[in-house]
Amino acid sequence: MATALQPLPAQPVARLRLAPPSTSPRPIDGAWWPRSRDLLVELPLLLGGLPAAWGQITGVTVNNAMWSAGPGRMLVANHVVRLRRSAGSYGRHTVCLLSPGHGRWDLLVVPPEVDAADAEPLMAAAAGEAR
Repeated sequence: MATALQPLPAQPVARLRLAPPSTSPRPIDGAWWPRSRDLLVELPLLLGGLPAAWGQITGVTVNNAMWSAGPGRMLVANHVVRLRRSAGSYGRHTVCLLSPGHGRWDLLVVPPEVDAADAEPLMAAAAGEAR
């Protein structure tokens, strides 16, 4: 008797809201709401959800207090991403993404333990959406 093959579970998508493109610099370019504090799991999802116009992200700066320990670099979608960690309260709830020749983007990081009712307005505000 043959058994039916079960479909593979779908890869989760990043919970991400980005501000519309602008020629003016802004302090926050959107928001990211990861599902855990494991950067090795969450970062590939984030980078996979970014617009192609942002180019290849090669550097990411995160706050030590927000994320579990990890390496100084990792392979994401067949390219190396350098991870930098900052200490202190500055930038605790942000992630900085660098793409040579394309720019820098700072995203608000909504902690994973925040519930949806509280996360949604934070993400909308960071993306510049009127509520």
